[in-house]
Amino acid sequence: MNTKVLLTATMLSVFFFGAIGAASVAFAQYMGNVGDAGETGSYTLEEALEIQRRRIEAAEANPSSGSGTPYLDASGVVGAAVIAGAVFGGIAGAFLIRGRSGKYAAMGRG
Repeated sequence: MNTKVLLTATMLSVFFFGAIGAASVAFAQYMGNVGDAGETGSYTLEEALEIQRRRIEAAEANPSSGSGTPYLDASGVVGAAVIAGAVFGGIAGAFLIRGRSGKYAAMGRG
């Protein structure tokens, strides 16, 4: 296939999908059903503030619950970093050990 045609088709598809993706961006938080007159429906700002106040009170009443982010759990931040480090470190170690011996290793070094 002609390289110029392939490059042009690729660039057009990138621009086309970029334009489609930019049209579906949300710019504000959804606050409930919006009516014809612009009212926000059943979930008003006052109700949202009341819900947030209750969440703060529940967090203050149970200080042991924390933020909800399990940092030391295997599904948390540190746990995932340790697991990823072990996997990629094991792969790197296997390449290091394999690379020190074999047909293409430098003579006199192992």
